[in-house]
Amino acid sequence: MILFRPVGTAELMLIKQSGYKCFPPRLPEQPIFYPVLNEKYAQEIAEKWNVKDTSDHKGYVTKFEVDDDYCSQFEIQTVGRSYHQELWIPTDELETFNKHIIGKIIVVSEFSDN
Repeated sequence: MILFRPVGTAELMLIKQSGYKCFPPRLPEQPIFYPVLNEKYAQEIAEKWNVKDTSDHKGYVTKFEVDDDYCSQFEIQTVGRSYHQELWIPTDELETFNKHIIGKIIVVSEFSDN
């Protein structure tokens, strides 16, 4: 399954430190990891939220592949418009999720209000 994750610069730097192989652990106030199912939705989040909520006013969209069989255990959640689709991965499952990433996490777009 191809997934996307909008991130800010700090999270992107942690992904880079992993060799673009995994996502960093969530913060205590983040009980769920939310990868999204399409690039359009990821771009909306990166442009409308990450750019405004980060100190450097930048947002990025990452793209990655995860084993289909593994992903099938998570129900697709639609959280707004029909294309606002996410997987909800519990924080304690993120390490296992990362092990099912195929290949590397790549940056497909960048947004900035600078």
